Amino acid sequence: MFEDLSQNIQEAFRKLRGHGKLTDDDINKALKDVRMALLSADVNYKIVRDFEKAVKARALGTEILSNLTPAQSVIKIVDEELANLMGGKAAKLNISSRPPTIILMVGLQGSGKTTSAGKLALLMKRQGKRPALVAADIYRPAAIKQLQVVGEQADVPVFTEDIKDAVQIAKDSIKFADKHARDVLIIDTAGRLQIDERLMQELEDIKATVKPHEILLVVDSMIGQEAVNVAETFHNALGVNGIVLTKLDGDARGGAALSIKAATGCPIKFVGMGEKLEALEIFHPDRMASRILGMGDVLSLIEKAQSTIDAKTAEKMVKKIKADEFTLQDFLEQLQQVKKLGSLNDLLGMVPGLSGLKKKLTGVDLDLDGKEVKHMEAIILSMTPKERADTSIIDAKRRKRIALGSGTKVADVNKLLKQFEEMRKMMRRFRVDQAQQQASKKAKGKKGKIKKGKNTKPKMPTLPNLSGLLGQLGGKFLFKK
Repeated sequence: MFEDLSQNIQEAFRKLRGHGKLTDDDINKALKDVRMALLSADVNYKIVRDFEKAVKARALGTEILSNLTPAQSVIKIVDEELANLMGGKAAKLNISSRPPTIILMVGLQGSGKTTSAGKLALLMKRQGKRPALVAADIYRPAAIKQLQVVGEQADVPVFTEDIKDAVQIAKDSIKFADKHARDVLIIDTAGRLQIDERLMQELEDIKATVKPHEILLVVDSMIGQEAVNVAETFHNALGVNGIVLTKLDGDARGGAALSIKAATGCPIKFVGMGEKLEALEIFHPDRMASRILGMGDVLSLIEKAQSTIDAKTAEKMVKKIKADEFTLQDFLEQLQQVKKLGSLNDLLGMVPGLSGLKKKLTGVDLDLDGKEVKHMEAIILSMTPKERADTSIIDAKRRKRIALGSGTKVADVNKLLKQFEEMRKMMRRFRVDQAQQQASKKAKGKKGKIKKGKNTKPKMPTLPNLSGLLGQLGGKFLFKK
């Protein structure tokens, strides 16, 4: 995501580092590089010009902080202005005090509107709401069936009617919500290959009839500056409340995300970060600005981990690691939890200082749903419960059977078993280090350096082998050709 833009901007500021004092010329050169990076990212020229003026006014003024180097001060200003360009802070949905809250999903055909409706329903369900989906696209073949499939995956009901009147369907869905105690209605409307009067008139009629609390425009971020033109047209006709940018995980430039808010005044509220139903995230402009500048996004990483990694399972893993009882079955369960976090590519971008690692791993499969991880899962699943519990019994005959059953080679099985044993050794060393630290602190406590009664027991980090696992996958250690 935004790889090209991020690399170009970071390169511009890399030239400033090491300067004890920045001259006006240094700042102007850096901002020229930033301007070229933004233009290359397909950001509107007027928006780029206004952004550059805002940064220059602050950078050449009195905003250089005493506790930062001159280069850090300029980067801080650019970080804040990038966030302001994208909206400043995360924009919330308009939730009605009197249910149901009605959300109208609009957009062109092919933008990902139906899938985004399902993703939003799942997100709201996880927030404690009781959403329902409404199939109001009466034109596109199989549109209703697609929404029903999405609704089934999210375990959310879908309201349909066998009539060719989208306005009446939307109106009747309110009665459905009242009857079934649904507090959120997400209406999936028809799209077109291009904006036309018929499309807009129907949407205006639906809006006038159901009076939605939120109109969300779904836009494909990959179309760049054209996304801004689409947003302006829809906003002028309907008064859009917010934008859902889809396919942001595949957008290397970022022109749409950086332009839409400034051009239309409509905030980006959600971004699609993949094909999975869980891959819809609340858009945080400040966090996105930090990621673009290579400073990571720890808060989003923590939130993602908290929402996907089961706390009870993690605690069970910690106890097994402490007792030296971590097995291949446990490894499989942990791997499946890590997969829920998303692609390793995205995770690297969220960790401060590791965004540049993606460039070094060019050509490496960073997909946690990729074939290498599937091979690992297949190998473990081809083992018997006894073999997963005790890898020492896996002899040459068993390895051959496991390779045959998993569709891999014996060499692949050997590599997995070898790496697993190295991981267990790492865990043992970790326990020894923890025990030594604990003993050292207790000894210091007896000497009066630590207050009596103070708990000096070091906390075992949750899933301590997670970083090792990610490192193995990122470095393509397993199944290397």
